[in-house]
Amino acid sequence: MDKFFKISERGSTVSGEILGGLTTFLAMAYIVAVNPGILSAAGIPFSAGLTATCLGAAIMCAIMGLVANRPIALASGMGINAVVAFSFCGAYGLDWRISMSIVFIEGVVILILVLLGLRKAIMDAIPAGLRRAIGMGIGLFIAFIGLKGAGIIVTDESTYIAMGDLASPTCAIAMLSLLVAIVLQVMKIRGALFISIIVAVLAGIPVGVTVIPTEWSFGLDFSAFAAPLQPIEGGGMALIEAITMPLVIPLAFSLLMSDFFDTMGTVTAVAQQADFIDEDDNVEDIQPILVVDSIAAAVGGFFGASSITSYVESTSGAAAGARTGLSNLVIAVLFLLCAFLAPLFGMVSSAATCGALVVVGYLMMTDIGEIEWNKPEIAFPAFITIIGIPFTYSITNGIGLGFISYGIIMIAMGRAKDIKPLMWVAIVAFLAMFIFL
Repeated sequence: MDKFFKISERGSTVSGEILGGLTTFLAMAYIVAVNPGILSAAGIPFSAGLTATCLGAAIMCAIMGLVANRPIALASGMGINAVVAFSFCGAYGLDWRISMSIVFIEGVVILILVLLGLRKAIMDAIPAGLRRAIGMGIGLFIAFIGLKGAGIIVTDESTYIAMGDLASPTCAIAMLSLLVAIVLQVMKIRGALFISIIVAVLAGIPVGVTVIPTEWSFGLDFSAFAAPLQPIEGGGMALIEAITMPLVIPLAFSLLMSDFFDTMGTVTAVAQQADFIDEDDNVEDIQPILVVDSIAAAVGGFFGASSITSYVESTSGAAAGARTGLSNLVIAVLFLLCAFLAPLFGMVSSAATCGALVVVGYLMMTDIGEIEWNKPEIAFPAFITIIGIPFTYSITNGIGLGFISYGIIMIAMGRAKDIKPLMWVAIVAFLAMFIFL
């Protein structure tokens, strides 16, 4: 095991990998309940969405661990699931099977781009400062998600956001998780983030924040599986119907842009945290990671789970010590169990994971001094990227704004020729996305 996963070689231990896997899983366990709830709005039965979500995540986490040997967990992507449910099925009125067929098509297309080397080439064309900024923007983003999910930050009509009611039980448990996470992290206690989650879950029981399950469901519902091959009402096979639709190209392109750059940002962020990024800020052995991630998108559409993608919460597991794919096998087993014991894993509330997400956000910001702030052609796009990701609540939008501003500044400085050709492709693609989608 040690030789296969290179555990000792990467300065890790079996216990560290298990702990990292547990931490990542608990940070992303919300998807078990959230994704089926969103997909149910598209017409997919909740039980079918739950089975597809858990089994899809389990399979792809295991494949990422065994093939790429990196601590990058995968599950149905937040954002894309909402697009499928509320845009494709809601606004456009598409059958959910056709929507999943579009997800499947997008996954196949992005896999072809990876095999052709285009996806990695675009990543290599991005200036190092911008790549660092993406990780920092994601750090702020997940810290914001943690605070918002716990109610510490709330919406406000006059100021947009405001402080929540810190005296409420949910906020109190979130503040406890944050306090424990910070103190243990400062004390360099191994497993600090995982411990903070467990403490918060237990403390939340008597005040009602942690909900004890009252019903148990052990059955699996496979009715969403093979969605592209299923017939739609009054038509033929969903995949054939999707391919012949005039809308398929723009809809698939919108998913591709999100998948392409969300994964780029996530992988970069995890690589920085798990120390598999080289001195030129390039992610080491990125090709197998991108291949698995691309296959996952197609698998998500085939399973009826929406696009499965790399999860930025993997940074929490990396911060807890995960360095190899062994941690992914731990996550895979937990997702598999979750398919049968969803109520038990549903006890982990957003308040319990608040501390872990905020601390990871801090850790991802620690390299901010590495950006060359005295060079406006890098500094300003980096700044736009860092604030754009949390302010637009989208990794893709933040990256797009940063890229476009980089192009504008380089043109203004008379240095357009210094921009690599594939970077121009990315800039133009983002402009098209913002204008037409």
